[in-house]
Amino acid sequence: MKLGIINSAFDQAGVDTKTGLEHIARIGFDTVDVFTEAMTVPEEELRLIEKTCGDNNLPIVSVVVVAAGLIDFNDPVRDFHLERVKKFVDLAVRFKANNLLLVLGEYIWQREVIPPEVQWQWGLENTRAIADYAGENGVEVALELEPFRLSLLNNVKEMVRFIDDCDRPNVKANIDVSHLVLADVSPAEVSSLKGKATHVHISDCDGKVHGDLPPGRGVVKFSPYLQAIKDLEFDGSVSLELGYSPDPSKIVEWVEEAYSSTAEMMAQVGLRD
Repeated sequence: MKLGIINSAFDQAGVDTKTGLEHIARIGFDTVDVFTEAMTVPEEELRLIEKTCGDNNLPIVSVVVVAAGLIDFNDPVRDFHLERVKKFVDLAVRFKANNLLLVLGEYIWQREVIPPEVQWQWGLENTRAIADYAGENGVEVALELEPFRLSLLNNVKEMVRFIDDCDRPNVKANIDVSHLVLADVSPAEVSSLKGKATHVHISDCDGKVHGDLPPGRGVVKFSPYLQAIKDLEFDGSVSLELGYSPDPSKIVEWVEEAYSSTAEMMAQVGLRD
């Protein structure tokens, strides 16, 4: 597998797009995931991303979109977000990315007003529509497991059920290691994603809340999860997802630390190409 990173690590530290991508390539990453807003990103920014990645031999493998509105109870909101996500698919096609990383939303009102199965169906209907649109151009949809109590996809069992119910060959799972830990998912459970996974996110945490820390700064025991991912035998990228650096002026060192620790762990289990 390849080792990549989501470009937002530099963006949220105030580093401009070109410089951030150049740092990513210089540090040694194989690939990059792009986090932007397809509805408003200027054309000149897209050209800058394409040129910088091309000049630095840095393939874009994933385009990230958070689209909680796909399971909103208002029809116009769901319709808007479906069309919005399609613009992200267009970006993925333009960037020649392998997948669209899709974050769905949460059950609302404690699952007490709208029956959960209704929101589940809204999620399925819209994900199928996205998958069909993406599939026309060879793009996969990688679903994110979010470890929150009311998230639609908050454990492996629900992820597998959703993928099976969706019944689209290009709808698969993104395996986020720290999210698995926060959701109390064991490495053994990862095996149920055999043939259903396409992408990986990696970061550390304190075992209680989202941290998106460099591996080694939290409590996650990565080796069993990385071995379980290796056993799935799929070709994809392991992309670092880093939160805000405690000192934005040291974001380069923060990313370099994360790269080194992750590369070492992947090497230990023979996971990196």
